[in-house]
Amino acid sequence: MDFAEFQIDWDRERRTGVPEAIFCQGKSAAQIDAIVAAAGDRRLLLTRLAPAAHAALAADVRGVLDYDPLSATAVLGGAVPLVADGIGIVAAGTSDLTVAREAARTLAFAGHRSEIIADVGVAGLWRLMARIEELRRFRILIAAAGMEGALFSVLAGLVEAPIVAVPTAVGYGVAEGGRAALHAALASCAPGLVVVNIDNGFGAAAAALKMLRAGQQRP
Repeated sequence: MDFAEFQIDWDRERRTGVPEAIFCQGKSAAQIDAIVAAAGDRRLLLTRLAPAAHAALAADVRGVLDYDPLSATAVLGGAVPLVADGIGIVAAGTSDLTVAREAARTLAFAGHRSEIIADVGVAGLWRLMARIEELRRFRILIAAAGMEGALFSVLAGLVEAPIVAVPTAVGYGVAEGGRAALHAALASCAPGLVVVNIDNGFGAAAAALKMLRAGQQRP
């Protein structure tokens, strides 16, 4: 496929506050190779780049990418200095870390440090309560949870920070595919909770970036 069929939005971050990202799922290795080559010396974030898809890329392309298999993300152009702006990421269980890591890598690409606090799901509520004071220090929280998604409402009822809920496709039976967690997040009666799509760690980070940007703007 000719690269002319791709239109990379290099102006997106200046215009919207959210960096451009390449969604790799469904793209061929040749298409991703072409996108990376066209980027030249510009920075670029690639998401949903599965390990098998990464392995299929040309050797010279793999060589210039900072690849993280857990989050299935890659960064072209190296790291930038990170600013600690008070963004925290909560993962109900270690199975939710793929989504949490996608959010953290997206934030880091944009120059923001975040901290992941994992394995604090409500099945053992004491784990969450043991770290609640730490969680209350964050300005914005991203929460990733699957199964019944109870973490979202519990957390939103305990902290002041706005929470971006990311339902994850972790679970089986009625919880399979993340639908139960999504419905729980959407039906929550806890105020100050917003929801992105299932497994959308990138979208959660984008929402946090916009909240942060809005909070920093002066009238």
